[in-house]
Amino acid sequence: MTTATPTIQPGSFLTLHYRLSGPAGDVVNTFAAAPATLTLGTGELAPAVEARLMGLPEGTRTTIELPAGEAFGPRSPDMQQWMARKELTDLGAAGETYAVGDVIKFPTPDGSGEFAGVIIDFRSDAKGDAVLFDFNHPLAGQPVTFEVQVIGVL
Repeated sequence: MTTATPTIQPGSFLTLHYRLSGPAGDVVNTFAAAPATLTLGTGELAPAVEARLMGLPEGTRTTIELPAGEAFGPRSPDMQQWMARKELTDLGAAGETYAVGDVIKFPTPDGSGEFAGVIIDFRSDAKGDAVLFDFNHPLAGQPVTFEVQVIGVL
């Protein structure tokens, strides 16, 4: 008796290697480390990426191209926000310096997690010192390449 190869379904528990990249290169790459384990539908992968995994059989290795904006939505100017420099200083270590391009992690309002923002500008004027952050996903508005090797499906 032969058993059918398991395929990815909604709610599947997966063990996989994956690489998520955009025009500037890799954002996540597990191929050189331990594989990832996750459950579909829990928000660990973008919904558009999860949709492309549906029906793939265990053992599959493939590359999926997603057009600009499909994986992480469009870039939103509303996700760029000024913050008083003092707030940033209060988050960091004493004497820490910051530069454009630095990624800063912030606690979520309920303290149960964190989110990241990228410094894109500094301002010093009559209103005081401020830092402009971009809270868009790094791949928002960009084409995304998703390479996956499905190791196990439960």
